[in-house]
Amino acid sequence: MPRVQIETHLVSRIGWLRAGVLGANDGILSTASLIVGVASASGDKSAVMVAGLAGLVAGAMSMAAGEYVSVSSQADTEAADIAKEAAELKADPAGEMQELARLYQGRGLSAGLALQVAQEMTAGGALAAHTRDELGITPALAANPVQAGLVSAATFASGAALPLLVAAAVPEARVLLGVTIATLLALVALGAMGARVGGAGMVRGAARVTIWGALAMLATALVGWAFGTVV
Repeated sequence: MPRVQIETHLVSRIGWLRAGVLGANDGILSTASLIVGVASASGDKSAVMVAGLAGLVAGAMSMAAGEYVSVSSQADTEAADIAKEAAELKADPAGEMQELARLYQGRGLSAGLALQVAQEMTAGGALAAHTRDELGITPALAANPVQAGLVSAATFASGAALPLLVAAAVPEARVLLGVTIATLLALVALGAMGARVGGAGMVRGAARVTIWGALAMLATALVGWAFGTVV
């Protein structure tokens, strides 16, 4: 019998892709905006570098903690639902099989075939069948707090390093312009790459990331120019 090849889908990337794109985008944008704001308020390069480095460290820790807590809450909810389903299966297995059959019938199967499918699925693992088909929880979409936290921290730090390195490399008088141009180019690349990996349109993905990035940097630059103090 020929071996059945399991087809892979883009949805399996959602867990790490969301955390990765969000972390890198936030790292580039928040650090660049901080640097732009400080550079607009003060030409002191040391102040710019301290602010940027502090933003990198604080942001990476904040992203890791935020993603871990958020995804942990999702994981706790999933675990509670699975435990509830396991208790219901133990208390009323026949009723739960009928419930599963009604789900399949609601998706277009005839009553007899739906019951047959429910029996086959239950024989192969009742809890797994209910977890997947009733609760909608699958391995590809299950919450993974540690993965989300680590990916967010690493990608934030990687993204934040770009404007920081540019600020360190260019002359003091060119920090504002250099960081702005480098950040916009990086956001275009990041938006296009994220869209490409996720199977979406690259132009649209790049445009929405870049537009919001430009607005964020403009806002912080206006704050720096208006108040003229290190923020």
